[in-house]
Amino acid sequence: MRASIRILLCFTLCMATGAQAAKLTMDDKVARWPRATTDEKIDFATRMGKAFTSLSPDLDRNYFIKCLEETANIGNPRDIKLEEAVKMCIAVNKPPSEPE
Repeated sequence: MRASIRILLCFTLCMATGAQAAKLTMDDKVARWPRATTDEKIDFATRMGKAFTSLSPDLDRNYFIKCLEETANIGNPRDIKLEEAVKMCIAVNKPPSEPE
């Protein structure tokens, strides 16, 4: 009986560690985005939206999901990190400068 409990505990620990390791981070390559789960994408985009909506209300979760999808699926993202893609998404969202 004790061996069963140990196996169950190890299995649970491994599953929890695996789920945590799957979380998208700013250091991940943009090429990982298309292979990420929907939950991972929503989690990452939500975190970015919370961090950047103070700059512009348009920089919400939905904006980041759309922008990162386009970034990952159009062209060749090569070794671009998600951090750089997020910066590009923010730069593209800037309102046009007012005429002088």
